Amino acid sequence: MSPTSFVPDQTDLALLDALQEDLPLVARPWKEIADRLGTSEAGILRRMETLREAGIIRGISPVLESHHLGLHAATLVALHVPDERIDEIAAVISSYPEVSHNFRRDHYYSLWFTLASKDREGIRKVLDEILDRTGIPASDALDLPTVQKMKIDVRFSFSQAGSSGGADGSD
Repeated sequence: MSPTSFVPDQTDLALLDALQEDLPLVARPWKEIADRLGTSEAGILRRMETLREAGIIRGISPVLESHHLGLHAATLVALHVPDERIDEIAAVISSYPEVSHNFRRDHYYSLWFTLASKDREGIRKVLDEILDRTGIPASDALDLPTVQKMKIDVRFSFSQAGSSGGADGSD
């Protein structure tokens, strides 16, 4: 399915709203969501697959609180990377479990990534290794350590009634 050819209906939109809420920690979370939306569990699963195939849902995963996992240091790193090396260097960066994600920007510092470790020394060690492996000089890197974490909750409202209603019940 082409990402541009699929148009979500009201039930799909209500499902997208529901998926942004906390996933019910029950034996059958999709059934609970289906019951709330007035549709079937099988219908929810089919819709999720369709939304994934259309490129609307990339995945469903937990949001982890790194501090509670012993990761007390974090930083945002920006690198000046020549355009022809973006994919190569992004692959090196992505190979580190301490890196949660990286992304390209249209800027002198074109490759950005987040890095977490148990302490600042761990951050420095991984960052130095990345720079060494990629040949990027330290002068072409910005290391912007977390000073204060401020959590925001980004959610997009898709259906008119939100996830509490608005589903037409069709599969």
